Amino acid sequence: MTMYESRMVDRRSVPDQGERERILAEAGYNLFAVPADAVAVDLLTDSGTGTMSSEQWGALLQGDEAYAGSSSFADLESAVSAVMGFDRIVPAHQGRGAEHVLYGAIVDDGDVVPNNTHFDTTRAHVEAAGGDPVDCPVEGARDPDAEGDFLGNLDVDAARAVAAEHGEDQVPAIVVTVTNNAAAGQPVSIENVRRARTLADEIDARLVIDACRFAENSFFVKEREPGWGDASIQEIARELLGYADALVMSGKKDGLANVGGFVAVADDGTEAADALFDELKQRAILYEGFPTYGGMAGRDMAAMAVGLREAVELPYLEDRIGQVRELADLLEAAGVPIYRPVGGHAVYLDAASALPDVPAHQFPGQTLVCAGYLEGAVRTVELGSFAFPDTDRPELVRLALPRRTYHREHLELVADTFGQVVDRAASLGGLEIVDEPGRASLRHFSARLAPVDGELVAPAAE
Repeated sequence: MTMYESRMVDRRSVPDQGERERILAEAGYNLFAVPADAVAVDLLTDSGTGTMSSEQWGALLQGDEAYAGSSSFADLESAVSAVMGFDRIVPAHQGRGAEHVLYGAIVDDGDVVPNNTHFDTTRAHVEAAGGDPVDCPVEGARDPDAEGDFLGNLDVDAARAVAAEHGEDQVPAIVVTVTNNAAAGQPVSIENVRRARTLADEIDARLVIDACRFAENSFFVKEREPGWGDASIQEIARELLGYADALVMSGKKDGLANVGGFVAVADDGTEAADALFDELKQRAILYEGFPTYGGMAGRDMAAMAVGLREAVELPYLEDRIGQVRELADLLEAAGVPIYRPVGGHAVYLDAASALPDVPAHQFPGQTLVCAGYLEGAVRTVELGSFAFPDTDRPELVRLALPRRTYHREHLELVADTFGQVVDRAASLGGLEIVDEPGRASLRHFSARLAPVDGELVAPAAE
């Protein structure tokens, strides 16, 4: 049973299949270029696409738009301190803005940055600063059939080997992303973060946590990690994050907001931490805005302050992750191969198994994404070889559920859509890239593709 009631609705009317074929071709078989009003269920991302609560809307209407010293900034500071345990923040317009502020300050040419798995913008920001992003996932993280409670963990030994190979002085930071989005949204254990902290101390590096989905990760800790079953989500979150020197946060995920983010810096009394905080504020002025708004309106900071507190409420998380698990069960019942165990924010489809006749170089994941749109006007995103070239990633398609937005009938439509696609898998051809931007790590946002054989077989007639 859902814990929400609707206070506002939005009517959806989507193009028929023939029109969708035209739209997809004009978009270059890239669903980032498909208009939102041509989509029935939009699972492209859970970032900034959720539904705010009435309490958040009330806070938004009371936002303080002062350029400096906004009371809404003070509200956000207070919420971050209470929920996440960090008293010093530098706001940004969203998570990638926070990444730009932080990684531009701590990464230099020739540096190497280990991460449990870099996501697209993180990888790009490390590269843009002159660094080499190195993924260090644990064994099984890239196996859709693997079992394990914390497959999102950092392989600490692999990260240590990276430091030994390149030199400890070339590793400015160890990064842990919670949950591990690029590894099918799998969670990270507190014990693993402790071990990452120990490694960071050994090599004199900072420990950075990408905390976008910290509340969801804390739910899994409560559910799976020994010793934490009786703790509150807020207690777990503060322990999980408390080992970090700095956090990068997109408030569009577990901030339950539609825009915004921040960098948080530990107040540990060291000169290094003080100097970093000062440098980040100066970089924010240059790239984001004054340090008490950082690219956000006061109303957006006010809404995020409320959202952070709501995100660590157990009933919310039970409903949120329960809905993701419900979608996973419906997809499996429809015969669609998925990644198990299911993560916190999305269901990941195993595209290589779903479309076994589409070779890897013809992007089975992107083919599955396009077929899902043609079949049921469902928008999803590929997170395999198209999104992450030159990396050893499984061919996954992510179905990211916006928070507090969709209902059972939407999930049933999604499952039926991909069930129909899998039933017709043998009739689908692959895709090839016909135009892509210069930065390969971001190509999936704007590259254009075309069917290898001239057409992607149209769905069955309605």
